[in-house]
Amino acid sequence: MSALRTLIRPAAGRRVHLSPKETAQRPLLLRLLSLLFQYPDAELAAERAALTEVVNALPPSPANEELVSFTTWFAAQPAEALESHYVEVFDLRRKSSLYLTYYLHGDTRRRGMALLTLAQTYRAAGWSADGGELPDHLPVVLEFAALAGPRTGEAPLRRHRRGLELIHRALSDVRSPYSGLMSALLSLLPPASAADLEAVAKLAAEGPPAEDVGLDPYSGTGFAPPGTFVPPPPAQPTLMPPLTGPMDSEIRR
Repeated sequence: MSALRTLIRPAAGRRVHLSPKETAQRPLLLRLLSLLFQYPDAELAAERAALTEVVNALPPSPANEELVSFTTWFAAQPAEALESHYVEVFDLRRKSSLYLTYYLHGDTRRRGMALLTLAQTYRAAGWSADGGELPDHLPVVLEFAALAGPRTGEAPLRRHRRGLELIHRALSDVRSPYSGLMSALLSLLPPASAADLEAVAKLAAEGPPAEDVGLDPYSGTGFAPPGTFVPPPPAQPTLMPPLTGPMDSEIRR
């Protein structure tokens, strides 16, 4: 535990509006969320006992209560069931895809610019996401938040607050245990405003923006028809520093 805390403590001298206790816990919570939102391959599945031990040792908090519940389920499932469930909720359901810029920009040219801007944000902070995933993949965004601190590091999460809320709703609709994991993340962010919730409801009904030319408009009863957008195929898991050992990471209505 002490080695993990040392590894991911916030950069020295960074000003944050958090108590010392919150400052110490926050990057660890974000780091755990980054790991748990990754594809549960054999390497991650092998570390379930270590993850559960770390979570159970955390002081009580709304986020940690959700993490305890999730890791209890996570540790009890057969590895094949974990893999199947992950593919079902994140790869085959566009409303719970983990690629955050999709919810803000849809399958448009603006999304490409948003991905480039996010990659530039990482480089400007002296960090490179070289694990093979797109820079808007939630585990990557969470890893950056844990390592870069609340101001710069968590800015992409705050920017995509509405997309995260939509993912949470979609996961809750199918009663996925990952909805609790998303609840833990949302508890670390500023509360959603009335405007946020209204925008999320509209996004859930109409889908994200479409190009003015080249794509049929969305119908208003859901997202675009299957085949209009296919999320990028899963890449190799994001490389992560160790916990207690080595560790790495259309729509169906």
